[in-house]
Amino acid sequence: MKILGVIPSRYDSSRFPGKPLADIAGKSMIQRVFEQCQKSKSLSDLVVATDDDRIFDHVRNFGGNAVMTSTKHTSGTDRCHEALHKLGSANFNYVINIQGDEPFIQPIQIDKVAALLKGDVSLASLAVPTKSLSAILDKDKTHVVFKKDMNALYFSREPIPHIKNTSHEDWTSKSLHYIHLGIYGYSKDVLKEVVNLPKSSLEVAESLEQLRWMENGYKIKLGLTNEVSYGIDRPEDIEKVLKMHSGKSV
Repeated sequence: MKILGVIPSRYDSSRFPGKPLADIAGKSMIQRVFEQCQKSKSLSDLVVATDDDRIFDHVRNFGGNAVMTSTKHTSGTDRCHEALHKLGSANFNYVINIQGDEPFIQPIQIDKVAALLKGDVSLASLAVPTKSLSAILDKDKTHVVFKKDMNALYFSREPIPHIKNTSHEDWTSKSLHYIHLGIYGYSKDVLKEVVNLPKSSLEVAESLEQLRWMENGYKIKLGLTNEVSYGIDRPEDIEKVLKMHSGKSV
């Protein structure tokens, strides 16, 4: 089984322009992501898919693999699809879409997604169980609920499940919540299909592309992980993430 790891990376960001090139303790964010992904045992190849010459040149300069992709893509999934074809879709069975703003992503998370991609599973992702109220109420987090067979039921920007007639402070004693990690595995055939689907009503409402897939009948198999990776959404997040990793080798 051949798996292509793709790190979509664009320069423009409303909250943090130039984010992939931001310095994090002496290395750029995109270099840190790339080097963490290289530690995965499951990837046959790894590439940064970008639409910006600055990112492309920077990745090549630190020895990474990069491809230029269209400036018209509206999602990382679209960028992954183009990258797959530029590297030769016949060479791979699956693609794993890895967030470019998680500089300390754990390689085991990539391997856990890869382990799900077998049999009739053509879409896979990860969820982190949490009883942290701050995580549950964090507006930057995406939440997920799933069936007994670990196929996703729904993703939301709002905490789900909502605990009726209970104050937020008591939620953690009533239910275990799950935070979705924005890493996706696709079979190459399903990747081709989902990028050609028109935007759906739930996708537009929540601004979550995976809801488009589910509205069209696709199943997303979830794996659980206790490894937490921290995304960088704003410049001030860099200091927070470094504090979380204080005492560790960065």
